[in-house]
Amino acid sequence: MVGLSAAMFVAMFGFGSQIFGWSRYTQDEVQLALFLSFVLGILCGYKTKG
Repeated sequence: MVGLSAAMFVAMFGFGSQIFGWSRYTQDEVQLALFLSFVLGILCGYKTKG
């Protein structure tokens, strides 16, 4: 499951503008949101696992 989520993150982060047609300004905001949600998801997963 971790591999699937990591692959989806990389695809959206790297190629999201080509897939969905985001503008440059929108792409920066979406990439920041994707990065923060991915990092916070990892942190929450470790906290609940521990």
